[in-house]
Amino acid sequence: MGFFHKEHFEGIQAANAEAKIPDTKWKEEIRRSLEYGLEAADSIQDRNISCFSRGELPHFAGINTLLKVPYLEDVRKVGEYDVAFMGVPHDCGTTYRSGTRFGPQAMRRISALYTPYYFEMGVDLRESLKMCDVGDVFTINANNEKSFDQISKAVSHVFASGAMPMIMGGDHSIGYPCVRGIAPHIDGNIGIIHLDRHADTQEKDMDERMHTCPWFHATNIPNAPAVNLVQIGIGGWQVPRDGVKVARERGTTIISVADCEKIGIEKVAEIALEVAWKGAKAVYLSFDIDCVDAGFVPGTGWPEPGGFLPREALKLLQLVAKEGICAMEVVEVSPPYDISDITAQLGVRAMLDVLATMVANGKLPKK
Repeated sequence: MGFFHKEHFEGIQAANAEAKIPDTKWKEEIRRSLEYGLEAADSIQDRNISCFSRGELPHFAGINTLLKVPYLEDVRKVGEYDVAFMGVPHDCGTTYRSGTRFGPQAMRRISALYTPYYFEMGVDLRESLKMCDVGDVFTINANNEKSFDQISKAVSHVFASGAMPMIMGGDHSIGYPCVRGIAPHIDGNIGIIHLDRHADTQEKDMDERMHTCPWFHATNIPNAPAVNLVQIGIGGWQVPRDGVKVARERGTTIISVADCEKIGIEKVAEIALEVAWKGAKAVYLSFDIDCVDAGFVPGTGWPEPGGFLPREALKLLQLVAKEGICAMEVVEVSPPYDISDITAQLGVRAMLDVLATMVANGKLPKK
């Protein structure tokens, strides 16, 4: 055995970093729980436990918001927060297996499994950010276009308030109205980094703007040009030729999983950032859960083998988030097809990893 210093292990470094994280917000949560939830029964020795669950613990109890952050009923006050989680339970744009309207519910439910503390990065989101959950957009699931109008208005309100929208879909048709809601508030161009197995760049599908079409229409927005659209993970047997033709004609950057294997995740992230940020003032991040190999994410409408390992996808998201993003969507989580909530859990993990990375790199809270 060679000589080594355990201080060189990232695990030891992360453990040491934990000592520097404050616990002010955690203590405030305990105080609030005891005030609002009453003190525990006399037989309970730990007097930090309340009678009614009003905080993080126990993980199996409570009314689920994302990560059990406060539910903000009055969305007029969303500007008081750094981050706003919001559900978009829309699957009228689905072309095969529906069910993503239940995605936000599933992600909120399984998010109770997590704590706000991320070991490797030494970040505690509860101590670093003021977060809320504004609930779900009232979508009209018999009408895509009316739903798109609702989504754009909701995302626009949250973004214009100063809070960062963290959007839980829903099928991928919501990508277009989400970008449409943000673009008017960006003083310049907006880039799009899109992780997916499918190009989603055709104009129409079955004569409607479906979940195969968001980036055709998003890149028609004057300040969201196609040359700033980067699509990563595209491949397999579910990429319609109509969409490929549009991507080719418009100059979209497409990076396959094979490309990622060949040049490495770090280089792919470098290219994605260079293309998306070129001449842009902000970048929108779209994470379609089906970019991950179907063996890891059964709960999606269009599973395709050959995608990323979860570890690869999370690494790519972290590298992209280091430069900051203006908003993020997680789409195509379809709970009716999920097993033990593993697909929904990865969707939650993706959002939390992005937030932790932005905190660690000084991109959140906004200065």
